[in-house]
Amino acid sequence: MRKITAVILTVCAAAFCLAGCGEEDGLTEVTLNEVAHSIFYAPQYAAIELGYFEEEGLDVTLVNGLGADKTMTAVLSGEADIGFMGSEASIYVYNEGNEDYVVNFAQLTQRAGNFLVGRDPSEEFTWDNLRGKTVLGGRAGGMPQMVFEYILKKHGIDPATDLTIVQNIDFGLTAQAFEGGNGDYTVEFEPGATALEQQGNKVLASLGVESGMVPYTAYSAKKSYIEENPEIIASFVRALQKGMDYVNSHTPEEIAETIQPQFEETDLDTITTIVTRYYDQQTWKDNLVFEEESFTLLQDILEEAGELSSRVPYEDLVNTTFAEEAR
Repeated sequence: MRKITAVILTVCAAAFCLAGCGEEDGLTEVTLNEVAHSIFYAPQYAAIELGYFEEEGLDVTLVNGLGADKTMTAVLSGEADIGFMGSEASIYVYNEGNEDYVVNFAQLTQRAGNFLVGRDPSEEFTWDNLRGKTVLGGRAGGMPQMVFEYILKKHGIDPATDLTIVQNIDFGLTAQAFEGGNGDYTVEFEPGATALEQQGNKVLASLGVESGMVPYTAYSAKKSYIEENPEIIASFVRALQKGMDYVNSHTPEEIAETIQPQFEETDLDTITTIVTRYYDQQTWKDNLVFEEESFTLLQDILEEAGELSSRVPYEDLVNTTFAEEAR
């Protein structure tokens, strides 16, 4: 049995949550809070299942934060040592004036991981089809929603006036709401998109392909944690790089089989279909370096969405030292 476990986010006692301060069986305990548990993050799960974190001396507890806002709250409160989410959250915290702000130290995905799903399996889709329709979208200020709006504007569609975007449905529940009859279209991560397609709906477009290369998700920790625990961050990034190397050197079928224990409720064929989608659109980087060009693009997207109060310095919010050493 792996030391690395997946658990649902709960209110935990402080002594339990302050991972990184204790050891078990010679391994340093670290709590990692992820924004969602999704096949989109296959390199991370490959690193877990292949024992790469243990090889680096870490006992990682994986917590599903169920949204970037909740993941960031866990990191800031000390319930999590490391957060995995969209880097826009770190920009918001920095601009709020938090002195012990959160610094990004590794980028995992380079494309959006969600898909537009429609009800009509015979639909010949163009983006103009969304005019006058209702779409189940994401939380205002979050990467899924901002990337969706970025794509709409690219196709000459005004997100505020040309369609209705529902943004009050909890993260992870939009597929269920769509199945229940809400909306004409929905924006879904996997496995939600494929599950809806298996029920007779249709995946119409990949937001990852439409938006181009976007720094969608990255690993971060409070500045103080990184300064006090550089050896933990270095070990963590080395394990992740091994996971990244694995997915970039194996077939979707092999990747799916490796990460299947992380998704016991999903059959292997479905996992393989989802991994293939992400594999074919070059979702994952070949290294974990969060480059300045990507950070600039992220701020451009935030600015265009009206969510950026002021631009922030790359050198303050991104530390590439650990990723450079691991590549």
